[in-house]
This record gives sequence, C-alpha cells and structure tokens, in this order.
Amino acid sequence: MISKLGGFIKKTLFEWMNRVSPPVFIGAALSILALIVYGAVWTETAGKIFNETLNFISKYFGWYYVLLVFGLLIFVVWLYFSKYGRIRLGGEKSKPDFNRFSWFSMLFAAGMGMGLIFWGVAEPIMHYSEPPTAEPESFHSMREGMRFSFFHWGFHPWAIYIIFALGISYFHFRHKLPLAPRSLFYPLLGEKIYGWIGHVIDIFCTLGTLLGVATSLGLGAMQINSGINALAGIPYNTDVQVMIIAIITAVAVISVVSGIARGIRYLSMTNVLLLFLLLLFVFFAGPTLFQINILVTTFGDYVQQIVNMSLWIDLTSESEWQANWTLFYWGWWLSWCPFVGIFIARVSKGRTIREFIFYVLFVPTIVTFFWFSVFGGTALHIEIFGAGGISQIVNENVAMSLHALLDNLPFSSITQWLGILLIVIFFITSSDSGSLVDDMVTSGGHPNPPVGTRIFWGVTEGAAAAVLLVAGGLTALQAASISAGLPQSVIVMVSCFSLVKALKKDHEVKGVPGLGKLKEDAIDQNEK
Repeated sequence: MISKLGGFIKKTLFEWMNRVSPPVFIGAALSILALIVYGAVWTETAGKIFNETLNFISKYFGWYYVLLVFGLLIFVVWLYFSKYGRIRLGGEKSKPDFNRFSWFSMLFAAGMGMGLIFWGVAEPIMHYSEPPTAEPESFHSMREGMRFSFFHWGFHPWAIYIIFALGISYFHFRHKLPLAPRSLFYPLLGEKIYGWIGHVIDIFCTLGTLLGVATSLGLGAMQINSGINALAGIPYNTDVQVMIIAIITAVAVISVVSGIARGIRYLSMTNVLLLFLLLLFVFFAGPTLFQINILVTTFGDYVQQIVNMSLWIDLTSESEWQANWTLFYWGWWLSWCPFVGIFIARVSKGRTIREFIFYVLFVPTIVTFFWFSVFGGTALHIEIFGAGGISQIVNENVAMSLHALLDNLPFSSITQWLGILLIVIFFITSSDSGSLVDDMVTSGGHPNPPVGTRIFWGVTEGAAAAVLLVAGGLTALQAASISAGLPQSVIVMVSCFSLVKALKKDHEVKGVPGLGKLKEDAIDQNEK
C-alpha cells in the first residue's frame, strides 16, 4: 500500500515537473508567499513600507513614468500606420479562435475590469472637488476633472497593454516561442532566454501580475462591501471585505479550472452585456443631453491637450495629486501589462497587427469615454444642478460612488443589485484570467497549463489582495501597483526594441511583410 502511494506521488510529481517551469514557479511562489506572510504578521510595519515606497517612487521616478507612457503611445500609433500592419499573428492563413465580440469581451474585461466600475463615478467627482489646477467645485474643475478621467483611462493604458500583448502574441504564434515574457528578449538574447535570465524575467512578471490583480480585487471587495452595506445593512469593514475576497476567489478558481473557451469566455461576454445594460439605463434615466454635451466637450479638450497632459509634471512639492492619480494609474497599468498582455496574446491568434491595434486601442477607449461621460457626467449634473450630496459621500467613502449615483435614479433597488452583480463578475474574470496567466508563465509559457497550479495562483491572488487591504487599504494597493510597475517598465521598453527588430527581419527575409522568420529553423522549445 505504501509503495503504491509512493509510486503515485512520484508519478504525479514527475508529471508536474514536466508541465511547469520549476525555477519560475518555485521562485515566484516563494516570493509572493513571503510577501503575504510578512504583511499578515508585521501588518503595521508593512503598511509603513508600502506608504514610503509610494512616496519614494512618486518623487524620484515620476518624470520617468510620464515620459515612458507617452513614448509608448507614440510607438503604438506609429506601428499602426507602419508597413508592418498587415502582418498576421500566426501563419498567413491562420484564423482567429474567437469571433470579434468574444475576443473584445475578454480583452476589455481583462484590461479594465473592476477599475472602470470603481472609478467611473468617483474620479470625475473627486477631481471636481479637488482638481489639480482649477478652482474647486467650479465649471472649470468639472471640465478639467472629466478631461483627466479621459486621460487616465483612454489611449495611454491600452498602449501599454498593446506593447506587451503584441510582442508576446507575435513571438508565440509566428515563431513558436513560449507564451511568456522571456520571449520578448529573444531578438536580444537568443537561446539564453531558456536559462536563468529568462527565469528571472518571468518571475518578475508573475509577481507584477499578481500584485496588479490583487489591487483590482481589493478595490472590488471594497465596492461590493459598500453596496451590500447600503442595501442589506452588512457592516463595512476589512473583515467583511476579506470574507468577500475568499468567497469570490473560490468561485473564480472554479471558473479558471474550466478554461478559456468555457468559463472565462462566457463570463466575459456576460460581463460586457451587463455593462452595456447598466450603461444604457443610466444614459436614458439620467440627463441624456448633458451627457452627450460633456462627451463632445471633454473629447475636444482631451484631443487638444493630450500632449500637455502627457508631459505634465506637478512641480508643487506639497501637492500629492499627480502621485495619487496619474502615477498610480501608470504604475497600475504597467504592473497589469504582463497579465493583460499575455491574456490578450493568448486569445488573439489570427489577427493582423493593424486589426489588433484598432480593437485594443481605439474601440475600448471609445467605450471608456462614453462610460465616463454617462456615469461621471450624470453624477456631476446631480451634484451641480440637482440634489447634490454625491461629492460628500464619495469623499467619505470612495467605494460608495456607484451606489450613490444609482440611488438618485429610478429603480435604484434593482439597479444597485445589478451593479453589485456586475462587480462580482468582473471580480471573477479578473481573478481567473490573472490565475491563468500566472499559470502559463510559471509553466514555461504553455498555453494550456496544469489545472492544479491554476488553483494555487487563484488562491494566492485572493490572499495577496486580503493582506494588502489589511495592511494599508487603498494606500497599500496603490503602492503595490506603482512598485510592481517599475521593473515591468524595463521589460516593456525592451519589448518595443525587440518587436521592431523582429518585424524588420521578417520583412527583409522575404520582402513581404509577415512572411519571413526570425530563425529559419525556429524550434518550439516549449514543446521540447
């Protein structure tokens, strides 16, 4: 009996060793578990470190984040109009695995997730009360707040995602390299990406992905708790939020085990349909004409001042506005880019580069602008021309923003539950997508990694989100995002250089965009 059990364990361990990358899995797992234990045991000290890290990076690396993100947007626009736009991600005859609606639903749910729900009302209202330069609670601060909301959620974050996603997808589907961040370095390092350098790159990206997703899960738990507090009287505190994270993480684990084609795909499609249902309700139930006017006006302001905003650095040493908003977002998007990038790459086979950029840059941005104009515009209209009170609620508890808005519209008892359901599904899709990506990276870039390690990463993400909430709440979440974004930024810059080098070689080898190879005898090391 004992010998049979020993044989079973040995066989299971052998199969696991052959389906994962032990150095990456063990290195990433030990690092994140150490962070979780440290935050759980030395909570107060961890909270101080998170806060000091946030202040240090904001002070000394703010200029770097500003220049980098603007440069990435310029690069993506150039790539869209370049001669490489016709290159297909895969063979020239390869077909997409998903239709456009399924594809867009998954990339949008992964790319913005709960953040859009959390900040859609809160950010314009908070900028209206405390703008970066305008007089507070004025028409100027209203326009400035909406403009910066567009800025933070528009072209810039999606440009960051595109750099990472396009590089991974290109090297994986065209050159049979692993579906992992290390593949971005192949034009520079060659076969060395399969050694310790590649392991370190993948470990950093796994940690960044996990911290970025944990930030989103923490925000979602706060918002779900605020909703059920208002509707059902359940207390609003960290204990309840940790319980919410535990329950929904369990559901997310079930989803990620079912895979992309079933669980993640259908949840993402349901999410987008519910999102548009709530969007249409607020559009028609709210001040529709005002929403349209503010959309047109803000879009005009955004286009005219996009360069100024992109290169603006707050020179007032006493002000923390840029650190709390722009730098937090840039760090958040950078920390998320391995997660979103690899996930988008995984579902984007068969798309051309130009089609890829169009659907990942322009389409989500248009939807996002409309979302902020409807939700943020309605909240501002109520605050300025209506009963008011939303600003006070948001400043007291930012997680109550969506519920404060819906409470001022018809059928609030129904729509608020719909809002909670939407946040819950976003919670699940963010968690299961992040778990799948972590599993792919720690499995050597395999597109269909082991189920057991998916469960491990799903549970670990939930634990990290809970520890960050307990250790410092929103400040800890912000610090985790900005900190994780710093090392990721180096990988993103390398991705730009590697992608151009590979595309140029593809073009030179055959003389026709997309028909060449980085290496004529490219070997699928992942399968070996």
